[in-house]
Amino acid sequence: MTTYYKQIILNKGKEFSALRKHPWIFSGAIRQKDEGIKDGDLVEVFSAERKFLGAGHFQDGSISVRLVSNEQVTMDEAFYFKKIKKAYEYRKAVGVIGLANTNVYRLVFGESDGLPGLIIDFYNNNLVIQCHSIGMHLQISLITKALMQVYENKIETIYDKSAETLPADYASKIKNGALVGNNVTVIVEEYGNKFLIDWVKGQKTGFFIDQRENRKLLAEYSKGKKVLNTFCYTGGFSVFAANAGASKVHSVDVSKPAIELTNKNAELNNLSNHEAFAEDTFDFLKNADNDYDVIVLDPPAFAKSRKVTHNAVIGYKRLNSEAFKIIKPGGIVFTFSCSQVINKELFFNTIVSAALDAKRNIKVLHYLTQPADHPISMNFLEGEYLKGLVLWVE
Repeated sequence: MTTYYKQIILNKGKEFSALRKHPWIFSGAIRQKDEGIKDGDLVEVFSAERKFLGAGHFQDGSISVRLVSNEQVTMDEAFYFKKIKKAYEYRKAVGVIGLANTNVYRLVFGESDGLPGLIIDFYNNNLVIQCHSIGMHLQISLITKALMQVYENKIETIYDKSAETLPADYASKIKNGALVGNNVTVIVEEYGNKFLIDWVKGQKTGFFIDQRENRKLLAEYSKGKKVLNTFCYTGGFSVFAANAGASKVHSVDVSKPAIELTNKNAELNNLSNHEAFAEDTFDFLKNADNDYDVIVLDPPAFAKSRKVTHNAVIGYKRLNSEAFKIIKPGGIVFTFSCSQVINKELFFNTIVSAALDAKRNIKVLHYLTQPADHPISMNFLEGEYLKGLVLWVE
């Protein structure tokens, strides 16, 4: 059999996840590997019986190989063009590309799009790339060329923002920067709401695109209501609520730069019913008036590993309990967890516990998740990370 790259052989019986097209090969599954394999190398993976299982990027760690192909292929510009074009066509087919009054979406969502370790977000003809594996970052010039081909050279800027998402030793040798063009900010629309995106200074790629449909739903509950948006970051939920006719919107975030961006977005949308506070959310809730009709709880991930799951549960329970205590009777709470290790059942049970602690009766109006441009592949259920509830508080 012709081989294209260095080889890794698995232990007997460790091929089944790869046969089910799961993209991760764990270090404990490996029996032997060719000499000289280093972080970022392209490798081919075989079963103990020498059956080809897939090709991908090697990186020393618990997840040793991230498979990007189930076929023996040359991973060149044409390969990445085909992969990215497929991701583009999927989003076009499900209506994310071409959505009314919306020009921001996630183009590539890592493993769920068959490109483990690669995130690409589209901001009004600008693209921001974040690589989460060394191997993917080493292919960034091929990825850039493929992107220009997919978009027929109509992209203004392609910005690489991978330094903070890669291992420290490798990241120290690279810098974030433009690969094409030189834009550093852009104004985008999401269902007609305007946002200033700063991918250089902002968190992640500059905006939390995954809450788009949930922000739209919040707007439906906001007219004439007093709304509190906690952990507001750039004020996504706040702008939707205010533009939908909320009587008053309060935005809270401990980060002063986040509040500055929120205020810029409020100004961009000519909001007169908005006020922002640079304050810890827990402190704000403790001292808040009991007159909010709608409260949004969208904290950063309280748990990034299973070791701290218990502490995260305590944090989610406390946060939701405080919100339940101060919301008006007949009020609505939008509550979320983006912690991948907190599954839907655990999150739901935590909210039940918070309701009991607050001595409030709660009804579930909606179960929420991530939108279609953050797909959940049946071969990679770990891609489901965002979970939320819309709750009626008696």
